[in-house]
Amino acid sequence: MRFALLGSGSRGNGMVIEVGRSLVLLDCGFSVSQVKMRLANLGKRPEDLTAVVVTHEHSDHVSGVAALARNFDLEVWATAGTAQAAGLNESAGCRLFDCHAPFAIDEVEAMPFPVPHDAREPSQFVFGNGARRLGLLTDVGSLTPHIAECLDGCDALVLECNHDPALLAAGDYPPSLKQRVGGRHGHLSNGQAADLLGRLDGTRLQHVVAAHLSEKNNRPQLAQQALAGALGCEMEWIAVADQDAGLGWREVF
Repeated sequence: MRFALLGSGSRGNGMVIEVGRSLVLLDCGFSVSQVKMRLANLGKRPEDLTAVVVTHEHSDHVSGVAALARNFDLEVWATAGTAQAAGLNESAGCRLFDCHAPFAIDEVEAMPFPVPHDAREPSQFVFGNGARRLGLLTDVGSLTPHIAECLDGCDALVLECNHDPALLAAGDYPPSLKQRVGGRHGHLSNGQAADLLGRLDGTRLQHVVAAHLSEKNNRPQLAQQALAGALGCEMEWIAVADQDAGLGWREVF
């Protein structure tokens, strides 16, 4: 199993998970032309995709889904709430999943779980191949025991480090947006992500990726420092997913 990120941040998100001959795209906040370019950087084409899975209906995660699915005849998987909010119910290729029930897309095992975020029926995931587990947690405002239970013992983690609270407080966002970002249904701070990471069983971890960093309210070094502190590792071991460059392939053995 391996994974890569097409891009991560408020201007667009997408991650690919490959197991055997199956290639699943998680979220698509990019135009079709951007997806083609970003996949090409990873040695892939849209024609290689097996399906698209959507976490929630916010535009930076779903704006390119319908066009990509239509152009390349792809199934789209979403919760009922997400499908309705994003207008995906009109697509014949839209398949619904339950946040509490695992499902499979060919060789990719998908284990969704619900999260507190200001969306209709948002979910995050643990993906697997029967032997290894990749946990993803972004677009979540607060942590729950169920989130920690789902992500415990993963072989790789992609964790939201959206903002540094001091930078958010001093920044130029209007008060209402600051409250939304830092609220219980907004986005995780570096410290919240580090707190979660410190409570998980990390004995199997091969990769930790800081993702969904705010371009105005965070710095890569701050995210790395927080997560490295939780693990007691060197900062450089923590990878950072970039908005424009994404993140290259990471193998999970």
